[in-house]
Amino acid sequence: MNQIGIIGFGRFGKVLARILQKGFNVIAYDPNFQDQYERVKTTTLDLLLEVKTIFVCVPISQLEGVIKKISPNLSDDTTIIDVCSVKLYPKKVMEKYLPKNIGYIATHPLFGPDSFNLNKNLKMTMYAEKDIYKVYNFWKEFFSGQGIEIINMNPKIHDKLAANSQGLTHFIGRTLMNFGAKRTNIDTEGYRNLLNLMEQTCNDTQQLYNDLQKYNPYTKKMIYSINQAVNSQIQSLEEINGK
Repeated sequence: MNQIGIIGFGRFGKVLARILQKGFNVIAYDPNFQDQYERVKTTTLDLLLEVKTIFVCVPISQLEGVIKKISPNLSDDTTIIDVCSVKLYPKKVMEKYLPKNIGYIATHPLFGPDSFNLNKNLKMTMYAEKDIYKVYNFWKEFFSGQGIEIINMNPKIHDKLAANSQGLTHFIGRTLMNFGAKRTNIDTEGYRNLLNLMEQTCNDTQQLYNDLQKYNPYTKKMIYSINQAVNSQIQSLEEINGK
């Protein structure tokens, strides 16, 4: 397992490559990226599919199309590892398209390009959905060796928790941006933290935000709960003000 493949070489694909390069030769395929990146070799999709471990780092909304396209051409003994920020949806996609002889491990790195650069308390969820080639423990140990805390978690629990953590974080960040929150010369530490949250989440693509809201089945409940909480606060203030 000297060579590892990455499909999708955007912002997070490059972060993943930096991690994987500490133990492997990394090749990547992305139709929108043909240049060289550090020591990563870009290649054709056909050549990449000969690799036995392939990380899929495409946007959630593109996952089904990619898996459908590559599944008939995967080599025997291959394991697919996705890094999507939702987990029930990729599970359904893999079950629908992957041949019986192709393994699948579900992961969600709980950091992005910006938080990775801070290199503090990095975590990743992992789950051996279809570990037919017994590589789950290998990858768990590898990522642990890079200082990443591994949390074993099935897709349903993941998406329930993520809707009220990651989904909520991105929702608040985008809401603050739409509100027009800006820095002033009298900012408190709490307000600065809110602005940092806004800037970090809004540095991610709009597509990621849309996909988090669309493909996590528990997000609608989170948004409804926020709406109820905001309305409750408004009602309380109106009562205080005598309205």
